[in-house]
Amino acid sequence: MMLSAPPSATAETFATTFDLGIQGMRCASCVRRVEQSLLAVEGVQGAVVNLAAQTARVTALADTGLQERIADALRREGFKPSFALQNERKAHIRGNDGVGISSLSTIWAEWGQVALALSFALPLMLPMWASWLGWHLVLPAKWQFLLATHVQGLLGAQFYLGAWRALRRGTANMDTLVALGTTAAWALSTWLWWAEGASAHLYFESSAMVITLVLLGKALEARARRQTTSAIRALQGLRPDIAHRVGQDGEADVPVEDVRPGDTLAVRPGERFAVDGVLVEGHTQVDEAMLTGEPMPVDRGPGDAVVAGTVNGAARVLVQVQAVGADTVLAAVVRRVEDAQASKAPVEQLVDRISAVFVPIVLLLGIGTFVVGWGMGLPFDTALLRAVAVLVVACPCALGLATPAAIVVGTGVAARYGILVRDVQALEQARRCDTVVFDKTGTLTMGQARLERIDCAPEYDESSCLRWAAALQSGSEHPLARAVLDAARQRKIDIPPVHGLHAVPGKGISGAVEEHPYTLGSLAWAQEQGGSVPALAVEAALQQGHTVSVLWRNAPQGTQTLAVLAFADAVRPSAAPAVLALRSMGMQVRMVSGDHPQAVHRVASQVGIDPNATQSGALPQDKIAAVETLRQHGHGVIMVGDGINDAPALAAADVGMAIAHGHLGADVAIHASAITLLRDDLALVPAAIDIARRTTTTIRQNLWWAFVYNVVTIPLAMFGYLSPVLAGGAMALSSVSVIANALRLRRWRPPGLVPPAHSSPFHHR
Repeated sequence: MMLSAPPSATAETFATTFDLGIQGMRCASCVRRVEQSLLAVEGVQGAVVNLAAQTARVTALADTGLQERIADALRREGFKPSFALQNERKAHIRGNDGVGISSLSTIWAEWGQVALALSFALPLMLPMWASWLGWHLVLPAKWQFLLATHVQGLLGAQFYLGAWRALRRGTANMDTLVALGTTAAWALSTWLWWAEGASAHLYFESSAMVITLVLLGKALEARARRQTTSAIRALQGLRPDIAHRVGQDGEADVPVEDVRPGDTLAVRPGERFAVDGVLVEGHTQVDEAMLTGEPMPVDRGPGDAVVAGTVNGAARVLVQVQAVGADTVLAAVVRRVEDAQASKAPVEQLVDRISAVFVPIVLLLGIGTFVVGWGMGLPFDTALLRAVAVLVVACPCALGLATPAAIVVGTGVAARYGILVRDVQALEQARRCDTVVFDKTGTLTMGQARLERIDCAPEYDESSCLRWAAALQSGSEHPLARAVLDAARQRKIDIPPVHGLHAVPGKGISGAVEEHPYTLGSLAWAQEQGGSVPALAVEAALQQGHTVSVLWRNAPQGTQTLAVLAFADAVRPSAAPAVLALRSMGMQVRMVSGDHPQAVHRVASQVGIDPNATQSGALPQDKIAAVETLRQHGHGVIMVGDGINDAPALAAADVGMAIAHGHLGADVAIHASAITLLRDDLALVPAAIDIARRTTTTIRQNLWWAFVYNVVTIPLAMFGYLSPVLAGGAMALSSVSVIANALRLRRWRPPGLVPPAHSSPFHHR
């Protein structure tokens, strides 16, 4: 969503759009601050901030001083802008280690803070835990003070800074809550220690644990954000760095950046195309799975178009360049992933909405308690203790635990069943969704060809025909060849040797088996050879969405057709039960695929999806358009896919679910999605929705309890019925209640699923 600023009064009318990097964004509140700061700059007309990529896309009137004004505005808010984003992104993408030195330092800074906070906070918690067991352990007050002060001053400084910035804007957020509550507990404990000595009851553990838990939650969120950017890196990695340019002096290797439209490139067998272009010499088969998601290579010859990132087959070809760099289809897919991620409006955290009202009220109540109590004749110390009790009892222990406790337990139990939640916001989004859109190939189906049937001529049997076909395909890595060989092995058919093999790219293969010449090829090639192909067998196979190959023998009297082989992509056994389970949950189920209509309708009928709720022949842009159309009609959309071609739609959906297969396309889909299914069991889809609903329900229950707790206890503290000691106990009780409610999620058991036998679900990768 583009946020727009009021029109500038300047006379300039030429607008430009550019990207800039922004370091220091941690939450939705940061996104709002960046947007407001950018829109307040003179000349800025619009801004789209991408929290996951730590970038902003700015539309502004052309102005030589614009960048300086933007940089100053962001620095005042505590963010670090970078206008060298394109060079940074290029270097980041070309890195082959996956994690740069700066990323490692960031990770260490986040988790190092958590580890340091735990080392200080756990000794403070031991006496309280021991008291629950009847043991009396007391940590000297001096050591309590030193430990808590290190947490408060060293690790809590960032919350004071965030609270101060919010205060300057006249708002309050979670930083304000943390700073207010922990300072109250720390200051009260310090004052009691100074006033009453070693016998005083202190509350240092409260301030230390709140800061520790909040730091843990922020580290988990930052980790999830970093992982989302690897989708773009994986997509860019599909383009080779070197191209073989053909010129008057022969063939020379050059960097892809030096290739220009009109150049001629040689592409060797097994290499990826580096550019978009047109074949000018050679016949081959091209694996376009990254574009269409379909496992079957397609025939390409002179005049046919090829796109960057797709894989050349078994023949060397020449390509005339038509588009390079940012103009390629691959670059367009990258931009779609970026734009889809950026277009997701930041979800305003419920805690921030509560704190915006809650914090000022608590401050006023605390001050009012002291002023009114002292004015009514209460001793200064008594009035102050009542005011401090209000602040202590309002310390956001329960609020700080409400979300992370439910998330840690909910995502942990989900991981036991192979459901990896990569984006915590997806839990809330999944709760609101009412439509699930499935990709077909590799998602509802197995993603690999299988020999479905063999229709033989009357004088031949299936075993003999399969034997000859398998001999021709022995040693080939073509998907159809693997299907033939798998079928022969399953039937325990001995495969005879073959001699004089000759492959014709895009058509088929021929050779001598047991001294007879056989050919296995496409239907079009068989018809070119003048063979009489059984029309009924071919028509039946095509109507069912099967891919057809023909086996024939070249005899002196002419071409003799022996068999018609029909191939199909097998439906996953878990697909139909998963669709039924989703419908029982009130979800609409749809399918969008790059395959032809017959194949799509065949799979839809087998899994229980209405054929009218399917879309065939869909390219990546069509899939993302289908998702966006559903969203525009008010549907919350969950997209389930597994390939590179699904990545834009996964990113554009309210929730993207990717199935992990371990191949490159799956990795790209995983990084573009919010939830990863670590097993090929589609029962995980309804299970993921169910645990998302239960987890968000638990979060809401926890927040409701934390709010009610404050509504009840704050008045008691104001009127002196709740001393600071009891306030600390009540605060601890609220935290225990929140944790206990979250732990109920550990009993979650999705119907029809059992935990994997491995010690970790990640073994299924």
